[in-house]
Amino acid sequence: MQLEIGKIYEGKVKGITQYGAFVDIDGGGTGMVHISEIANTYVSEIRDHLTENQQVKVKVIGINEAGKVSLSIKKAVENPQPQGQNQNRNNNRRRNDAQRSKPNVWEPKKTVPMSELSFEDMLTRFKQNSEERMCDIKRSTDRKNGSRRK
Repeated sequence: MQLEIGKIYEGKVKGITQYGAFVDIDGGGTGMVHISEIANTYVSEIRDHLTENQQVKVKVIGINEAGKVSLSIKKAVENPQPQGQNQNRNNNRRRNDAQRSKPNVWEPKKTVPMSELSFEDMLTRFKQNSEERMCDIKRSTDRKNGSRRK
């Protein structure tokens, strides 16, 4: 059977590696599901989502010149949640998008009086201020000498 890009097939997980899983497609050979195509969430450990010999639905998302088949589990699975849960998720997504779309505004750090700082904190602050001043002096002398990179 010839595999078609965009079609969904049944398959069985034959092997799991660090970067993906190999799936035997019923009557169509073997393809690989990259770790990024396993679930709609971040996947750090594939074995948390798949086991060997597990039956899965996969969508063919690519076939290269060498005949290697790229598969996706997350694109093959229809959203199984009821409409009410989808609506809640969409509302949460909109709320998260609104929070993320706030302008990136610089706010000064809240300063702590020197009397409340430990010696290590005062030393760290001194070192940071010194480095910033040294960079400013170097930048200033470079401009005066005309040695800026072009």
